[in-house]
Amino acid sequence: MGTFSIWHWLIVLAVVLLLFGGRGKISQLMGDFGKGLKSFKSNMKEDEGATEDQQAKSVADDSGAQKAPSSEKTDQAAKS
Repeated sequence: MGTFSIWHWLIVLAVVLLLFGGRGKISQLMGDFGKGLKSFKSNMKEDEGATEDQQAKSVADDSGAQKAPSSEKTDQAAKS
């Protein structure tokens, strides 16, 4: 009762072949689904890299923005 009979395994095999094998519409659908997952994962990795680059750039911009007001103050003081 705890093991699967040959009929269980044949049904599982038939379902797997139906989904992933042959030239049917379902196999094409599953192949497209797999390609979509790969594309999604690669785009997520690219977005993470772009996010890190943007954060580094914004940190550099923030440090530049802090220096800019002080240089403006010295320019205004020099004009007076």
